[in-house]
Amino acid sequence: MTALLVIDMQAGLFSGPAKRHDAESVIERINALIGAVRASRGRIIFIQHNGPAGDDLEPGVPGWDLLPMLDREASDMVIRKEACDAFYRTSLLAALRSLGVERLVVTGCCTDFCVDTTIRSAASKDFQIIVAADGHTTADRPHLDAAAIIKHHNYMWENLILPGRPVRVEPTAAILNSL
Repeated sequence: MTALLVIDMQAGLFSGPAKRHDAESVIERINALIGAVRASRGRIIFIQHNGPAGDDLEPGVPGWDLLPMLDREASDMVIRKEACDAFYRTSLLAALRSLGVERLVVTGCCTDFCVDTTIRSAASKDFQIIVAADGHTTADRPHLDAAAIIKHHNYMWENLILPGRPVRVEPTAAILNSL
């Protein structure tokens, strides 16, 4: 079974001065993947970051909410986390194992933090991983712009040494054709 991970697509990360690279198009591509994974009887799992008190992602504040333009349904799972790794001290691994998930399609925000950490963690848990190369985003950082960060991480994930289970990094269009 396939599960689509939609990581930290929350209002607080898409408001304010730090603009997310190609945000509108990334959201459109994530929604296309949501539709395709649902049609293939896979599972949609939204990962939601719980920030500390006073943070934009503090539970219950408007910034904590998942983006309203995401195609969510009541049957979708939501896993809440407090660290960059969506597996760390959460029920994600147990949920994936109980569902019989073998393949993860990964999308979300932020490329250089929670998306990267979750991909690397999933790789050590023997999942087949497909990253939507154009389905994750981040903001400019003091040392690199967002487009370069995304390009760099796509390269790094595709070149991780994982015998028998390499991470595939593909454009959304290719993933849609393979589901």
